[in-house]
Amino acid sequence: MSIFSKLGDLIGNATSGALSGVIEVVRTALEGDPETRRRVAFSIAMIALSAKMAKADGVVTPDEVIAFQDIFEISESESRNVSRLYNLAKQDIAGYETYAARMASLCGTGEANCLVLEDILDGLFHIAKADGVIHEKELAFLSRIADIFLIDEDRFEQIVARHSYASVRDPYAVLGVTRDTPFEEIRRRYRRLAAESHPDRLTARGVPEEFLAIANDRMSALNAAFADIEKERKAA
Repeated sequence: MSIFSKLGDLIGNATSGALSGVIEVVRTALEGDPETRRRVAFSIAMIALSAKMAKADGVVTPDEVIAFQDIFEISESESRNVSRLYNLAKQDIAGYETYAARMASLCGTGEANCLVLEDILDGLFHIAKADGVIHEKELAFLSRIADIFLIDEDRFEQIVARHSYASVRDPYAVLGVTRDTPFEEIRRRYRRLAAESHPDRLTARGVPEEFLAIANDRMSALNAAFADIEKERKAA
């Protein structure tokens, strides 16, 4: 059974039509299956917070819809389950901060800079930048999500740098190093970040295969940043 079919079953079993009812079903019904719970929780977090971000920004552009579909690589037959959850989140009167905290409790470890929560934030950035720019309201939304997810300021700035690299092109910010950092240390840093971003690692953290566009997007930015630094250092 695909992750989206599982979502359909959970929505059907919820005692409440609200998103909170679906979250509670995930918490209780999958308590004995932590691996599936992580995968389902990740999917719900991405769908629900995407909906909340769209509502916070006030405008959903065609590019953002395409980016949403790019991350959610789903069959036409299962798209209804995603749409149901997306609409539940848009209609729910609870604020996004409430759901971000609930998602963190389902997906995370309670530790700062939890990688699976960074994966969710990466997916939200992927959608936000789809129209060519991350708008002020979207950045404020994403910054607040990072706070709730216990992603510290330095790590958040690296994420911002990754997603704005095409226009800003600061390779050092992407890798979280400075121009004074020795090249061998930069290489080690790059290799560690690349290992964290490998699709197998994301799958092990609970990111469903349907969402691996996130890994491709991240790896592209990391590879480009390291290549630019390497070229610059060799030229010097």
